[in-house]
Amino acid sequence: MNPLVSVICISYNHAPYIKEALNSVFNQAYTEIEVIVLDDGSSDASVDEIKKLILDRSEVAFIANTKNTGYTRTFNKGLALAKGKYIVDFALDDVMFPNFLNESLKQLEALGEGYGVCFSNADYINSVSKVIGNHNDSLRSKKLISEIPQGDIFEMVLKRYFICTPTMVIRKSVFDRIGGYDEALAYEDFDFWVRSSRYFKYTFVDKVLMQKRKLKTSMSALRYKHAENAQMLSVFMVCEKAFHLCKTADEFKALNLRLAYEHRQCVRNNFLDLADRYFSLIKLTKGNLVKIKLTEYLIRLGVDRKAF
Repeated sequence: MNPLVSVICISYNHAPYIKEALNSVFNQAYTEIEVIVLDDGSSDASVDEIKKLILDRSEVAFIANTKNTGYTRTFNKGLALAKGKYIVDFALDDVMFPNFLNESLKQLEALGEGYGVCFSNADYINSVSKVIGNHNDSLRSKKLISEIPQGDIFEMVLKRYFICTPTMVIRKSVFDRIGGYDEALAYEDFDFWVRSSRYFKYTFVDKVLMQKRKLKTSMSALRYKHAENAQMLSVFMVCEKAFHLCKTADEFKALNLRLAYEHRQCVRNNFLDLADRYFSLIKLTKGNLVKIKLTEYLIRLGVDRKAF
């Protein structure tokens, strides 16, 4: 029997794109799908558009928030309803290719429970659905990555972003383990990668299975535009979590690279209080790295572990 997949579809002022997005879910070659749609208090015609598209689909669950509560809270509301073995977090401005679920599930089912997440490549599209780039090509052109990491990726996600978020298919057991998205954060993906990759392996399908919409009004595009920036504070909060999850010298080195980068970004954009907090965390990270190296050195010398 094919496992059930819960596709949690979230809209916030996505009216122009909802038809294309939702139809891409309904047109999946894989048919064992539970569709849960949530609107996070849109001020445009998103709710009306959703209602039209699901009018003859009584099996689709729909929740319309009366006010905007934020992506993480809205997703968790959908997650609480999900019955699937697998979860897809799908923003209603992106587009799935028909074989997206088939390809991803084939990989996860073959690998077993130790692999919690499958991700793939994606094309970037603009507001009129024209392809304007490719996720992995962009990474390679910027020399950010030469090979897509798989397996235990915890150390790598600390160094740089390389996963295209909407391409992820996630075992429900991953969310059971980490407790859903952290609702204190302004956005979800970096925190999810850090926490989930500590406990589960990731697998990659080297195919374009999704189109991710790139808009000038997106949250990532506005990251450094506000005096009190919830996104930048969220990054710091995730880095604090990562500090407590690191175990090895290489992992602390990777975290230190991330902290140094984020510290520079704070200084450049005049977030000086947050830069000071990063500097303090950098010192703690370096201190832990020194302790680990000293411990490894003493062990090589044959010193009893109890002595230190």
